[in-house]
Amino acid sequence: MSKLIIGLVGPLASGKGIVKKYLEDRYGAISYKFSDILRDILNRLHLPASRENLQNLSTNLRATFGNDILAKVIAHDAKKENKNLVVIDGVRRLADISPLINDPNFILVALDADLKIRYERMVLRNENPGDATKTLMDFSKDCEQEADKFIPETMAQANYHLDNNHDLAHLYKQIDSLLTKIIK
Repeated sequence: MSKLIIGLVGPLASGKGIVKKYLEDRYGAISYKFSDILRDILNRLHLPASRENLQNLSTNLRATFGNDILAKVIAHDAKKENKNLVVIDGVRRLADISPLINDPNFILVALDADLKIRYERMVLRNENPGDATKTLMDFSKDCEQEADKFIPETMAQANYHLDNNHDLAHLYKQIDSLLTKIIK
C-alpha cells in the first residue's frame, strides 16, 4: 500500500478519537491531532487545556498567522512520516485540509452521531476540565462555538461518511470496509 493520509472530520464527541485509535491498533497508523499542537502550547505556558483555552488559542493563532497555520504544520508532518497510514484527527474547517486537498493520497472521512449520544460520550470520556459536569445544553452550546461552526460545511466535502450511532463493532466494520475499498 502506498501512503494514505486520512483526515477525520466530525462534530464534538462523534468518535474521531475511537476511529484514530482503531486505525493505530489494527492497521499500525500514526496519528496527528490539531488539538495536540494547541495543548503543547498551553502546557508550555502553564495554562489549563480547557475547551475555552483551546478554542481561544486556535482562533488567535489563525487570526495572526492565517487560517491554515495548523494545517501547514500537520500536512508537513504527515507527508514526511515514514508510515504508510497517517490519520489526521480533528479536521474542522476547509482550511485544515487545504495543504492536502490535491494530494492523491489524501481522503477526508466524516463521522457523525446523534447529539444526545455524543453528549453522553463526552461526559464519560471527560477529556477536558469540566466536561464531566456539563449539561446537554452546555454541550450543545459548545458545538456551536467558532471552532466547530464550519464542521458541517467540511463534512459535506468528505469522500466517505461513517455513522457512529451504534456499538463499536458496527463502527469497526465500517472502518474495515472503507479501508478495503480504498486499498483496492
